[in-house]
Amino acid sequence: MTRPKPDDRSNNTERIENTIAHTLQNMNEAEDFVKAHAEEMNAHDKKDIESKNERRRESIEGLRAELKDEANHE
Repeated sequence: MTRPKPDDRSNNTERIENTIAHTLQNMNEAEDFVKAHAEEMNAHDKKDIESKNERRRESIEGLRAELKDEANHE
């Protein structure tokens, strides 16, 4: 039977920061795409992208709270 690895939190701050940066980049690319192609897109597709970006915003809020917790833990 293998033992679980100990909880290694040494890179959590960096990992969370990278995730936030990547998520922001995806949001910006999605917004740029909609701006560039809005006339060619149907309302459903635009709404899907807007909804996904809203979920990304919520995710970033949670990640920032997690980042604050990690900073307090260190």
